[in-house]
Amino acid sequence: MTTHLALLRGINVSGHNMIKMEALKTTLEAIGFQNVQTYIQSGNVFVDTEEENPAAVGFKIKQEIFKAFGHEVPIVVIGKADLEACFKNNPFLKEKDFDIKKLYVAFVSKVLQSDSINDLRISQFKPDEASIDANRIYIKYAVGAGKTRFDQKYVEKKLNVTATIRNWNTVTQLLKMYEER
Repeated sequence: MTTHLALLRGINVSGHNMIKMEALKTTLEAIGFQNVQTYIQSGNVFVDTEEENPAAVGFKIKQEIFKAFGHEVPIVVIGKADLEACFKNNPFLKEKDFDIKKLYVAFVSKVLQSDSINDLRISQFKPDEASIDANRIYIKYAVGAGKTRFDQKYVEKKLNVTATIRNWNTVTQLLKMYEER
């Protein structure tokens, strides 16, 4: 069995794409996923399956969500190593006096090249900062996630990927849950 973490984007936000986590859990169990566990209402779902390919897992979950709830939900599926790499490679954690409330990670659907940061044209969004590491973009917002144009939609458009962003507290909790499984 392989444990996957599916990060659903855009559910239960401002009354849109509403999916109760208990209903999602039941739906995913009904199609064969085991040990389904959700974390908060924003769509973080652990599943165990014989399927090792994260993209195949994401596709199956996406199809079932559309079938059961009628929502087209972008999904990025990651493994425990992805979360561990967040802690190892996040350059903003090495800064003195960083504000954890301003740290975020954008998980993207494919491995990015280091020159992708130029494609993002991050200089347009100063004083926000970003750093790319494989399929993660570490973000440090100067003011906050709600007051920037450097968001998931911008990342998706510029890099032609599916992306979903989690705050650092959520990333920390998800790794803890992975370790407890």
